[in-house]
Amino acid sequence: MKKLSEVIEQQLATLPTKPGVYLMHNAKGQIIYVGKAINLANRVRSYFHASAQENAKTRRLVAEITSLEWIITDSEIEALILEANLIKQYRPRFNIRLKDDKRYPYLKITNEDFPKVLITRRMERDGGRYFGPYTSTGALRETLDLLRRLFPYRTCDREITGTDAKPCLYFDLKLCLGPCIGAVDRQEYLAMLGQLAEFMEGHTETVINDLEREIQEAAEALRFERAARIRDRLLALRQVTERQKVVSTAALDQDVIALARDDGNACVEIFFVRNGKLLGREYFVMEGGAGADDNEIMTAFLQQFYTNAAAIPPEILLPAQVAEAAVLESWLRTKRGDAVYLNVPHEGAERELLELAATNATETLTMLKAQWATDKHRNELALQELQTALALPAAPVRIECYDISTTQGVEVVGSMVVFEHGVAKKSDYRRFKIKTVTGQDDFASMKEVLTRRFDRWRRITAGELKGTRGSQGWGKLPDLLVVDGGKGQLGMAVEVLQAFELMGKVPVVGLAKRHEELFRPGESRSLLLEPTDPAILLLRRIRDEAHRFAITYHRQRRQKLGLASQIDDIPGIGSVKRRALLKHLGSLVAIQNATIEELVQVPGISKVLATEIQQHFERMRQESEKDE
Repeated sequence: MKKLSEVIEQQLATLPTKPGVYLMHNAKGQIIYVGKAINLANRVRSYFHASAQENAKTRRLVAEITSLEWIITDSEIEALILEANLIKQYRPRFNIRLKDDKRYPYLKITNEDFPKVLITRRMERDGGRYFGPYTSTGALRETLDLLRRLFPYRTCDREITGTDAKPCLYFDLKLCLGPCIGAVDRQEYLAMLGQLAEFMEGHTETVINDLEREIQEAAEALRFERAARIRDRLLALRQVTERQKVVSTAALDQDVIALARDDGNACVEIFFVRNGKLLGREYFVMEGGAGADDNEIMTAFLQQFYTNAAAIPPEILLPAQVAEAAVLESWLRTKRGDAVYLNVPHEGAERELLELAATNATETLTMLKAQWATDKHRNELALQELQTALALPAAPVRIECYDISTTQGVEVVGSMVVFEHGVAKKSDYRRFKIKTVTGQDDFASMKEVLTRRFDRWRRITAGELKGTRGSQGWGKLPDLLVVDGGKGQLGMAVEVLQAFELMGKVPVVGLAKRHEELFRPGESRSLLLEPTDPAILLLRRIRDEAHRFAITYHRQRRQKLGLASQIDDIPGIGSVKRRALLKHLGSLVAIQNATIEELVQVPGISKVLATEIQQHFERMRQESEKDE
């Protein structure tokens, strides 16, 4: 074990003996590990004991630590929550993490007079009702199609008054109850969405009983068309529920969780049992699990999954007890508002269900590994074809692609995305706010972005920015530079490469959207590849990712601009109170819809100012309605 630096020695000597979270940094200042402890001094010092060095992962971690940081909390539960948030924020390399956890979709029932049902990737405090998270957007869309046949909710953006002259086609297709024409009132519509929520939670018997009662009431009131509509929904619902697997006669709500591991990969399978029926299953891939034991991976999964889960059942079945079960149960109880138990069944139907989940986890991991191997082979083939098509000296391992995004010259931004071996390397993505170009000039904006990128490379190679955060990515040259656009954008790229004496060292092409043409320096005619060629498919995927990354940043800039202007127009609101409002309520929509009671909970917001905020947004709504 190497000798500890003076900085580490001093920090270890001053560690508090209280609960909290610790962060470990490397020489570049990057956070490489986040952990929690009931006693910070004991836990952090344990990493540097000789016995800890027997674990290969701990040896690699300790070898990279150059400084420590810690945050004291009031309890171990607070430390657990903070740890989960910091892992989500920084995604440290040595932590076990849910793969791409930001992208998991949810099903949402919106908070409106006549709510809609939709897919979203963010849970917000907006009064909506959420279900999830799910791993497959495609499967979730299939669920939406089924739900709409069983519970015909609206999807339009009409203002629902009940007085429209005629409905849309979905009413005739029996995919909407037609609140726009008054075919149902708000109470009846909300009752249907309540049944949808009951169905999603597994309480299908309750929904069936409600529908049977509604049919009876409609028939007694001689509303035979309504009775027939409800009857059709009841028949469809019964067909669906007959296919649901009954796994318990006790009508329990449980999550059943199993783990499969192979070659450093880890896959967690979770079965959702509601009211004794298996409603569905999801799988999640865990990153950073190599060298960790099953207990660590399962603990990390429970902590990160249930941080964002829309619902927590009273019982969670596990293949083995986790070391921090008591703390996790206390935390889950706080989130659920009622008792939650982590149990390990050893026999009976529950053990059989756990074994079924384990079998599914193993099969899922086998399928994923085959898919990853296929993708790797496909990417290698695409890179080889690119080498041949563009006459490159070698297959382009590192490809950088650039795009510009703006709306009529407002908030112009650029993006740089990086793919290595045909796979996105998001840690090397960069985004640029255009500084020197006025108005909409994509050519000049592209020139600025590339100039800033290669100036950063030049300064790093000259030793001027040694140790700067992210310098490892900036310091590499691409094997292929792709600009989104035709000859104009390519011309700007050539100018920049010439200015940095990189022409001939960095191959460059322009990819035009119209016919997916490739433009090369010094050639008047474009290169057209077959639309199904792996090479062009890979370039399109990289270009589309650059476009997505640029548009996302552009929208963020515009929303921030609009947000600042909308809130700053309120008398008495400056930057400090604007930040306080955003921190407390989370979004502009939440601020717009907040009650006076909610607004006065924000530090610095008096009742008078809260009233002024409400009146301001009400005036904006009235002006918007006049414009329409």
